[in-house]
Amino acid sequence: MIPFTRNYTDRSNNYGFQFEFKCDKCHNGHLSPFIANKVGMAAGLLQAAGSFFGGTLSRAAYAGEHVKDALRGSAWDEAYAEAVEEARKHFKHCTRCGQWVCPQACWNEARGLCESCAPNLHEEAAHIQAQVSVEQAWTKARGVDQVESLDMKAPRSVAPSACPHCAARIAGGKFCSECGKPLAVARAFCTQCGTELAPQARFCSECGTARGG
Repeated sequence: MIPFTRNYTDRSNNYGFQFEFKCDKCHNGHLSPFIANKVGMAAGLLQAAGSFFGGTLSRAAYAGEHVKDALRGSAWDEAYAEAVEEARKHFKHCTRCGQWVCPQACWNEARGLCESCAPNLHEEAAHIQAQVSVEQAWTKARGVDQVESLDMKAPRSVAPSACPHCAARIAGGKFCSECGKPLAVARAFCTQCGTELAPQARFCSECGTARGG
């Protein structure tokens, strides 16, 4: 059986092989040592030399590329097998669920299983205490009148959120911080029918009389 086939990333390139193996539980990783690909490095050197001198070196570089491609499969397999053997030392295998996990955070040494299968009781107790504390805080808050001083029977008015003169956003006060005009607009009524006029209206919406006419 080959471990880590489920959770690894191939970091290899033309010059060598390297693999990143990850914990199945927390996904922390271990990067294997770089294993040089001698054929790939030789082909790379021939390419660099061929770009300067051409001729025979260019043909040799081209041939080297084909040799590298032909040998890459077996070289990759050998490098992967070597990396797997090296990575085994950095992970623990849970025989219950089959996961490979890091021993630092996800392995219960006392139980011989990963913490998904055998959680650390001290950690779980701390987690449960925190969860219950939050739940009790919500319950306690609901049992206390949080708006005891708020008199819902008192008459209230909604303050304007924008200046009636320049439409700038306001947060309170008596005068606009942008244009300096008073925020409270005097109420005006139609001189003909007595209907209250909108702040910017030039004519009465009921009888059509001009404002101030």
